[in-house]
Amino acid sequence: MQSSSNNGLHVAIIMDGNGRWATRRSLPRMAGHRAGLAAARRIVEHASDIGIRCLTLYAFSSDNWRRPPAEVRSIFWLLRAFLRMETERMRQRGARLEVIGRRDRLPPPVLQAIEKSEWMTAAGRGIHLRVAIDYSSRDAILHAAASAVKAADGQTSRDELRQAMAHVLAGDAGDVDLLIRTGGEKRLSDFLLWESAYAELVFTERMWPEFDEADLDSAVEEFQHRERRFGGVPAPVLSIAGGAR
Repeated sequence: MQSSSNNGLHVAIIMDGNGRWATRRSLPRMAGHRAGLAAARRIVEHASDIGIRCLTLYAFSSDNWRRPPAEVRSIFWLLRAFLRMETERMRQRGARLEVIGRRDRLPPPVLQAIEKSEWMTAAGRGIHLRVAIDYSSRDAILHAAASAVKAADGQTSRDELRQAMAHVLAGDAGDVDLLIRTGGEKRLSDFLLWESAYAELVFTERMWPEFDEADLDSAVEEFQHRERRFGGVPAPVLSIAGGAR
């Protein structure tokens, strides 16, 4: 069931714990990545069903190139398989896919699959699904700053520079409202640092392959009960201060 209270929410997820999930079950790490792919599919569909506007998934960081080459190749094979199987389904559901991160280091077949999926879903007006691949937030910020300064030719104010960088980094996705990390770790790992400046953070011990619709609902419910002040003071304090004048 779609919830209008979630309309406008940008949720980001660090999908952590695939390898550990597999290791604890005496399975090869790739079994964890396959299970993680199934988790991604159900979470994308459920996020769409409950009215989340934008969902950004951290699939492959720039640091993940340090993993064994065989594992990296298998991850990209799974990514291509996911795009091949799910693109038409996403198009039918009105989802729009966007991949963020570097593209110059991706294997040509992977890049071709990404571009085809983005093209096929470009007209989607439902959930905006962003997948971060070969992604580093620090690198993205440096690139955005360099692009903004070059475009302005040095003639720009701080506010104009900030707006230009925000446009390059987030586009119409906007800032992150809720950031979830699975797997028990409590760090951002170079993910959406600019966009998550005022995001509410939810960390869960659940490994990503175990993360399900109820877990997403629980994280969204927790978010809805938090007071977002963006550097201000709580509403009751404002009310008391206002009445004292």
